[in-house]
Amino acid sequence: MKPSLNAKGAVLMKKTILQLVMLFLVILLCLSGYLLSKRVLDLPFRATNDVLHERDASLTLDCLIPAGTYVDEKMTIGEVIGKRIKANAPLYEKAVDPLLDSVPLKYRYIAGLMIFLFFAFSFMAFFRVFTFMGYTRALRISLLLAGITYYFLPDLTIGRTDDYIFVGAPILFILIRVYVVRKKKERRYLKA
Repeated sequence: MKPSLNAKGAVLMKKTILQLVMLFLVILLCLSGYLLSKRVLDLPFRATNDVLHERDASLTLDCLIPAGTYVDEKMTIGEVIGKRIKANAPLYEKAVDPLLDSVPLKYRYIAGLMIFLFFAFSFMAFFRVFTFMGYTRALRISLLLAGITYYFLPDLTIGRTDDYIFVGAPILFILIRVYVVRKKKERRYLKA
């Protein structure tokens, strides 16, 4: 006996509501993590470290202070971490950054795009030659792997914006493809 159309619609509605609730919870978790980390990074460094020392905490903030740096009362934890990261910058960045300042930003972005496309083409060629993947699946996976590779490489631009774009765009393509395939299956399920 086939289930009725109302039963199919009820099952579909329950799945949709469950997915929306899960999506809302993930967004809520990410937002709360962001706000909590922002709040912690905005705390005054010295006062927080002094409180940790008074309570004999096993973890203090002393390891974040860069060598030879004076930390005054107004500095936040985020500012001290930023100074620590700049002090521990790799030799590559210290040597190349002055040279990159003379190159206009749009050319650096174009060079980054060319590097990303080179890796995407390399992964695509590998998948097409050594596997039986179709072109669209190989393209989606190669774009994702190229974005991940680009993220971990030292690049020509300052900041992580381009890295997030090159990783986020393929993930968005994959999610759109999953959504389209799921909608096609739901339409076929409802027609049956």
